[in-house]
Amino acid sequence: MSSTSQRVELARSQHDRYLHELIEFISIPSISTLPQHRGDMQHAAEWVAAQLRAMGMNGVAIMPTAGHPVVYAEWLGAVGKPTVLIYGHYDVQPVDPLNEWQSPPFEPTVRGEHLYARGAADMKSQVHAVLKALEAYLRDSGLPVNVKVMFEGEEELGSPNLAPFIAEHKDQLKSDLLLNCDSGIERADLPSLVYGLRGLAYFELWVYGPSQDLHSGMFGGSVHNPAQVLCELIAGMHDANGRIMLPRFYDKVRELSNAERVELARVPFSDEAWREQAGVSALYGEAEYTTLERLGTRPTLEVNGISGGFTSEGLKTITPAKAMAKISTRLVPYQEPDDVERALNEYVRAHAPNTVRCEVKKMTRGGPAVLVERDTPGMKAAVRAITETFDKPPVFRLIGGSVPVVSMAKDLLGVDSIMLGFSVSEGANLHSPNEQMHLPSYYRGVEGYIRFFDALKEWRVTGDK
Repeated sequence: MSSTSQRVELARSQHDRYLHELIEFISIPSISTLPQHRGDMQHAAEWVAAQLRAMGMNGVAIMPTAGHPVVYAEWLGAVGKPTVLIYGHYDVQPVDPLNEWQSPPFEPTVRGEHLYARGAADMKSQVHAVLKALEAYLRDSGLPVNVKVMFEGEEELGSPNLAPFIAEHKDQLKSDLLLNCDSGIERADLPSLVYGLRGLAYFELWVYGPSQDLHSGMFGGSVHNPAQVLCELIAGMHDANGRIMLPRFYDKVRELSNAERVELARVPFSDEAWREQAGVSALYGEAEYTTLERLGTRPTLEVNGISGGFTSEGLKTITPAKAMAKISTRLVPYQEPDDVERALNEYVRAHAPNTVRCEVKKMTRGGPAVLVERDTPGMKAAVRAITETFDKPPVFRLIGGSVPVVSMAKDLLGVDSIMLGFSVSEGANLHSPNEQMHLPSYYRGVEGYIRFFDALKEWRVTGDK
C-alpha cells in the first residue's frame, strides 16, 4: 500500500502521459451549444467513460438527459468513510472569433508553460486532473473515501437538464459532499479557495415594431424603430455611477462584513494589471467598492449581445421589424432569479413606449448565489491539500462566476460544495480566444486532489451512503 507522498511522486513521473491524454481530450470539439457538434459531445462523453473504466471505477454509464448525457461512475469500497460526489463538465464554449486565435482552438498547442486550446482551462484540464488523482489510488489499494462521479455536458448552456437529472437520481447520487472541480486559483504562486459564487439569471429582451422590415426613407420618422427603443431601454438600466436601475434590485443584497473585506484585501490585486488584462483604457463600477469587491460581491447586469436589422457588410436602409438583446445578471447571496425576472418585466412595462411590443424571455432556470462555510470538514481538507501542495495556505475568495450545480446540490441533495480547482485565473482567457492552461498548475492539481482525498478520510460519518 503506497503512502500519499508515494502517490504524488508516482504522479510526477507520469507527466508526459498525462499531457498526451489531456491533448487527446481537449482535441474533441465538444461545443454543447452548437447542434453540429452533437456527435462530438457524445465522443467526449465516451472518452471520459473509457478513462473511468480503465482506472477501475464501477457502474460507469453514459446516462441520457433531455439534452447532452451525464457520465456517471462510482467506487464505494471505503466502509465508514465519507462519500464525495465529484462534479465536472466536458462541454466547452464556442470559439468565435476564430481569426483571433494564435493556433487552432482544437489543435492543443504548448507554448512555454501553457497549453492553448478551447477547453484547456474551462474545464477539461480540471476533469483530467481529478481523473488522474483517482487513478493514482485505484491502481494501488483503492480510494480512502467513497466516490461518485457526475460529469455533465451542458454547463456552458447553464445546465438546463442537470436539476431534473439530479432529482430523478437522488438515491444514486446520495453523498456527504460535492467536490466541484470547476474552480481555480488566483495566480500560479497564490493558491486560493473559493467560498462564494454569484448566481445567474439570463434573459432575452425582444422589441417588436412593424410586421416586417420597412424602407427607412419612406417610413423613417413615422414608425418607432425597435432597435432605437431597445437601446434606450438598455441605456436606462444603469445610472451614471453604474448602479442597476431595476426596481427593488438591491433589496436583498448582502453587504460585506468588515472581516470579509479584510480577507479580500489579502488577495494581491492590481487595478492596472486588471485593466491591461481586460484591454480597456479605464475600469468601471460602483465607486464605493474596490474592483475586487465588485468582481465577487456585487450584483451585475450585462448586455451579452444585441441583434436587429441589417448587420452584414455594406449598407441597407431599413427600419427593422424587431430587435433583441441578451441580458445576464450575476446575483449575490439572498437575491433570487425569479425576483430579478419580475423586476426586469416591471422595468420594461414602465419604460417601453406604446408604439412597440416588448417581451422578456427567461433563457435558463437560473440559480442563486452560494456561500460555503469555511470551518466544515470538507473545507478543512481542501485547505490542508492546498497548503501541502503549494507550501503555503490559501487565501479565500468570492468570485463572480456562476456554477449552477452548487445550488442544485444544496437544494436537491442537501450537501455543501467544495470548490477546488487549479486553473489559474490570471490570463486564462476563459470563454475567449487563446484560452490557456498553466501546465505546472495542472500537474499541481493532480497532486492537490490526491492530497484532498487523503485528508477527507479523517472525516467520520455515519449512515449508508
